[in-house]
Amino acid sequence: MAAQFGRRLRKGATTTAVAAVAVAALSASGAPGTSLVTESGDQQSTGSTPPPDDSAATGNSPYYTDLPPLNTPDKPGTSTNLPVTGSAESGIPASILAAYKKAEQTLDDTDAACRLPWQLLAAIGKVESGQARGGRVDANGTTFSPILGPVLDGRGFAMIKDTDNGAYDGDSTHDRAVGPMQFIPSTWATWGQDGNGDGRKDPNNIYDAALAAGRYLCAGSRDLSLAADLDRAVLSYNHSDAYLRTVRSWFDYYNRGTHEIPDGTGTVPPGLGGGRDHSSGSPSPSPSPSGTTKPKPEPSPDPTKPGDGGSTGPTSPPTPPTTPPAQTLAGLENAGTGTLTATAGDAFAERIKVRAKNSLGGPLAKVSVTFTIAGDTDAAFGGGKNAVTLLTGTDGTVTAPVLKAGEKAGKFRVRATATGRSLPPVAYTATVTARQADEIARTDDKALTAAPGTEFADTVEVKATYKDAVAAGVAVTATMITDAEEPAENDKGPYFKDADGKTVRTLTELKTDADGTLKLPEIYADDTAGTYKLRLTTEGGATMVIELKVEAPEASETPEASETPEAPAA
Repeated sequence: MAAQFGRRLRKGATTTAVAAVAVAALSASGAPGTSLVTESGDQQSTGSTPPPDDSAATGNSPYYTDLPPLNTPDKPGTSTNLPVTGSAESGIPASILAAYKKAEQTLDDTDAACRLPWQLLAAIGKVESGQARGGRVDANGTTFSPILGPVLDGRGFAMIKDTDNGAYDGDSTHDRAVGPMQFIPSTWATWGQDGNGDGRKDPNNIYDAALAAGRYLCAGSRDLSLAADLDRAVLSYNHSDAYLRTVRSWFDYYNRGTHEIPDGTGTVPPGLGGGRDHSSGSPSPSPSPSGTTKPKPEPSPDPTKPGDGGSTGPTSPPTPPTTPPAQTLAGLENAGTGTLTATAGDAFAERIKVRAKNSLGGPLAKVSVTFTIAGDTDAAFGGGKNAVTLLTGTDGTVTAPVLKAGEKAGKFRVRATATGRSLPPVAYTATVTARQADEIARTDDKALTAAPGTEFADTVEVKATYKDAVAAGVAVTATMITDAEEPAENDKGPYFKDADGKTVRTLTELKTDADGTLKLPEIYADDTAGTYKLRLTTEGGATMVIELKVEAPEASETPEASETPEAPAA
């Protein structure tokens, strides 16, 4: 890994000599054969580098390497819930601190044996992104612009070819570390988490990234209260002695106490302020065996530079290149999607289409767009998926797969978002209407009669149609009604039985089968004779009324007692 130690000395040192002594002490305390010990006496490090047991989460990409201030944030053992006071360098922005503590609580609930301390996440977050650029995140914890490490193309860094088609890092040739905790896309694909419960796993969101880092550090049944396991976990994140010493220094610092500061007021690491990238992308020297790097040479003076008056002093560092406006994603917009309606079980005729536009308002190709279904619905894209990710074409547009309605009627939403970007989504409202019938009729014309206290011998069967076609899966309601001008449910006469054998005179949740027919359950007669009505109503408004008669059977004829039956013929 290309570690950059030229910026280690902080303004907490009163003199260069004092700062040098402090850095030397920190370096020596992390050297092989020694241990870092907190003021409470807890062991902080095994002192020797154990072999890695995982591939590096960050791809061993460069990191922010300032050591902690020389002044202690507070006395050992004091609360970390301190008021908003003290320097921005020693404080942790509110949303960032909340994300670390939430991740600790989640791991405590789901993997208590790991014993993950939030201070370890804070140490890694400080080293990797300066606490997400000093807390420059939105209300949901997502960075205002992506934090990207240099291109891992083997020039001074590791060689990692693209694994995400540029979905997270915008590079379809090589990978780059992404987000507050600097995950490479291939590692995020395995370890990504939804830490804030918004249904997305976004490496640019501090809640998602902190929980993912916690689970990664806890992998392999590690117990992070043990120094050897903690060292092994940190080295699996980024395999470098220098990295381990730096993280250990911040871990010790935060264990002695810290305080919360408002979002956006933290110290922004050099090279991370206002830009997208973790560095300018220019290669840095490979690390030396001791874990340190050679200092970068100062830029040569340029006495011929116009306007400098012939000065031979050093020039200012060159401004990192910025992305041209034609290649900068400005947002997504609806690309002409019409009304989204479908009957339950059918495919939506309209396809959702969005356009990615650049800063000049023109189309932008190869933008990763994620379509996500949200809301109380069983609608889905092909294969039953509720989220799909696709790239825009040369015209900047991308069309979502065919959307199929489920059986649940109602409204839901589909959101199109630029994958891994903090840009407003494009939202669409979709409506699923219930299956309908405009006509319902009996399949026979048998009279329906029963004696009091018995059941009707014949079953009621009906068939529903819609525009003369079979109406399958249509909801039907059956109700025994009164004969009044405005019918209501009858409290006497024929009835149904529910699953518990109780008397009911209204049935819901009935549906026609694949050929549009419906057989009603058995109908029973009470002891009250008379003519009654059964009303059937379908979704869509089709209605019919069926007559039911309850009457005693006619008495059979018997011979008169005075009459003598004729004798049989001889």
